[in-house]
Amino acid sequence: MNHNCRTTKQTFLRRDFLLLAFLIIVIAPTLAAQQASDTMPADTVVADSILVARTPAPPISVTVHDLPNDAGGSIKINWGLSPDDVAGGKARKYRILRAETIDGQRQEFTEIGDVTSGATEFIDGNATSDVEFYYKVMAVNFLSEDNETIWEATSESDEAGPVKSSAQWFDWRRINVFVGVIVLCGFILYYINQAKAGKKLFIRKIAGLEAVDEAVGRATEMGKKIFYIPGTQDMDNVQTIAGVTILGRVAEMAAQYETWLEVPVSRSLVLVTAKEVVKEAYTKVGRPDAYQEDQVHYLTDDQFGYAAGIDGMVVREKPATIFYMGAFYAEALILAETGNSIGAIQIAGTAMPSQLPFFVASCDYTLIGEELFAASAYLSREPKLLGSLKGQDMGKAVILIAIVVGVLLETFGIWKLSNLFTVID
Repeated sequence: MNHNCRTTKQTFLRRDFLLLAFLIIVIAPTLAAQQASDTMPADTVVADSILVARTPAPPISVTVHDLPNDAGGSIKINWGLSPDDVAGGKARKYRILRAETIDGQRQEFTEIGDVTSGATEFIDGNATSDVEFYYKVMAVNFLSEDNETIWEATSESDEAGPVKSSAQWFDWRRINVFVGVIVLCGFILYYINQAKAGKKLFIRKIAGLEAVDEAVGRATEMGKKIFYIPGTQDMDNVQTIAGVTILGRVAEMAAQYETWLEVPVSRSLVLVTAKEVVKEAYTKVGRPDAYQEDQVHYLTDDQFGYAAGIDGMVVREKPATIFYMGAFYAEALILAETGNSIGAIQIAGTAMPSQLPFFVASCDYTLIGEELFAASAYLSREPKLLGSLKGQDMGKAVILIAIVVGVLLETFGIWKLSNLFTVID
């Protein structure tokens, strides 16, 4: 009987021990958590849970590398979209963070820019060359109202780097431009050598220049003057230079035919240059004594004052021939219509698109655009000038052929030839 009582007592003790262990292991932590929650403010718990719910997943696979084909100072950052970067998702934009390395020590990350959701790259154009940088991309979720941010939740990617930018010797995106320049220079050098070797190069006739002899001859027959107007711009304008070049040829013919050539100018440098050109032309044909200083004279720098002065001279002296070669603006029609009213033969040349229609309408012959610049080669027949002109014409022919072939290829969907002519800015 005593044995049975002892067994029963041990059973009760074991049961009490198990019950106490259960209370310690299970119920005590629950009570402790309940006590902690009772001491923590309720709004803090709610705020933390809301923040976790609003925070987007960070971007993935961030890579950085030096931007190629540039002069340095730029680094390209690429990343994979955040899993929350979907329509209506939590990743609404990405913020780019950068840390600079100074004396081998990485500094703090600072914001350098941001992009909208859906973007996967950013170019840092303010990266100092040969300095190492580290980058992070931050996914941002936010709510704003009246341009004020109410709340913001962010998550950062792993850092990427180090990386540094450097300048490249060549921009390989422009290789097509390099090839085009080589081809054009090849054409020019080839035709210059051909001209020097005595080969006759075909240059299409320019009606306005072919008519120079006729215009000077008419003035000689009528015993009247030739007026030559070199435009209203100074010698820093390429059209004025071309006009003065043609003046040399006209002056040679006027000296040969003993016809008075008058050149009113509106700029002091043009005055000096034109005097030398005309004087040299008279000397070249063996009539230096026929040249007179007042053949080339200055009127005024004022645009419409210059035009009014020439119109007065034209109406009073009624020249047989008038040349307009150079840069002209609003005075073009005023001059040309006055010359047309007295029945003078007029030859004009300019590269001003807005004035070309007026010259075409009121002059007998007009050099359009580049014909003005080709005049010196056309008139002098100097090998270097002829070769350059012919080479440029061949370059234009290649471009025209490429346009025709490209249109056909792209029309029939064979190949997009225009890709060869793309120029990257």
